Amino acid sequence: MIAYLKGVLIQKTPQQVIIDVDGVGYCAYIPLSTYFKLGEEKEPVELYIYTHLSDSALALYGFSTEEERELFIKLLSISGIGPKLALNVLSGMEPEELKQAVKESNVARIARIPGIGKKTALRIAMELQEKFEKKEKLLTSRAAQEREDLISALVNLGFRRREVEGVVDEVIRHLTREAGFEKLLRECLRRMAKI
Repeated sequence: MIAYLKGVLIQKTPQQVIIDVDGVGYCAYIPLSTYFKLGEEKEPVELYIYTHLSDSALALYGFSTEEERELFIKLLSISGIGPKLALNVLSGMEPEELKQAVKESNVARIARIPGIGKKTALRIAMELQEKFEKKEKLLTSRAAQEREDLISALVNLGFRRREVEGVVDEVIRHLTREAGFEKLLRECLRRMAKI
């Protein structure tokens, strides 16, 4: 399965691109959002790829960001939505706009996308909302565990729980979760030394 392509942009249209990767030309269908982010022909290009295999064809779908590809995959998991319709959705709305419409259950906005009727828009809103909620719950539970681990580590080093809770919350707010446990702990220790 192809998941990523990096090469030279040979040809681009609003629907597809051809990328030369070491002498092999790969054709990938793209949404408009990706088309507008691409450079000119003969320039380097990188795309996140979804490989779709059906009984009659093997097709590649390219996206400028991993987020777009993940959203495309989520759309494909909805009953009645195939790759072409999923591309229409991503061409009709930016990922953030789609997420907002889903969170607000704004079916009318989703239904304005060409090829999407009210029933399909309702199904997209309902099913994506469930998928986003599951992801948020998972992230929240991970964040809560990370917070508790930091507090526990600092308490084990001799600090009082009441003192460290505020510092841990502040460090987590200011540093991204991707910073990793060690970096977060070091920053907590640095701040605790100033108290």
